[in-house]
Amino acid sequence: MQSKIFPCLWFDGKAKEAAEFYTSIFDHSRITTENPIVVMFEIEGQKIMGLNGGPQFSITPAISFFVTCATEEEIDLIWNKLSQEGSALMPLNKYPWSERYGWVKDKYGMTWQLMKGDLPAGGQKIAPAFLFTNDQYGRAEEAIHFYTELFPESSINTIERYKSDGSQPEGKLQFGQFSIKQLSMIAMDGPGSHAFKFNEALSIVVECENQEEIDYFWNHLTAGGAESMCGWLVDKYGVSWQIVPSILSKLMSDPEKGPRVIQAFLKMKKFDIDTLIKA
Repeated sequence: MQSKIFPCLWFDGKAKEAAEFYTSIFDHSRITTENPIVVMFEIEGQKIMGLNGGPQFSITPAISFFVTCATEEEIDLIWNKLSQEGSALMPLNKYPWSERYGWVKDKYGMTWQLMKGDLPAGGQKIAPAFLFTNDQYGRAEEAIHFYTELFPESSINTIERYKSDGSQPEGKLQFGQFSIKQLSMIAMDGPGSHAFKFNEALSIVVECENQEEIDYFWNHLTAGGAESMCGWLVDKYGVSWQIVPSILSKLMSDPEKGPRVIQAFLKMKKFDIDTLIKA
């Protein structure tokens, strides 16, 4: 399988503005392509889609971006920029797990966990971090195994569970780092009551080379979850995915066929590549 995987952020008309803001903060960052609906950009080499989806969904702290910083100067610089018109969920400070750590919500609603430290084996500087809370609490390690068994070329790199010291329930996942394809991810169990959960505002896009790949991921990820429209689905943990053909953008950009392709996929739940091509 040759599928490519990357996160998608849902904005209410501010995808381009947000992409410009993020790429101005981080090194090795740029906007790669854009149109009125989608802006593709990279930060620290991580591919991200910005989607102008409207007011229907808002980003929550259930999935944040975890950023590993090499120095205090770097973490302070990024924190100060992301904090502009934003708010701190956990102040930048010293914590038991790091000399310097903070969790900040930026002005577009995206949250970022910044930590001074060394990258874990197989890790990336910026990685989506999933916080399993409320009815999903305690399922973080289960989800890691599910995703890494589902996707080829995956690995589990770090599993750290809470100890029997009474600070948190023993055995729950304190920190887990894994990779599916070339996308590094983090998962944690979040004890306590939280007013947020996974939703469509941050989804994971899987670009598939053929119908066999689309069918494979769709069938496995919808098991215990739910189908949506236009390649979107929600898995059994509540995480949203977009299972799309890699040729979709090429088909949509065709001046003559593009509008017909769009009309065709608006009627679909799971994408059918032959129907799109014939359109």
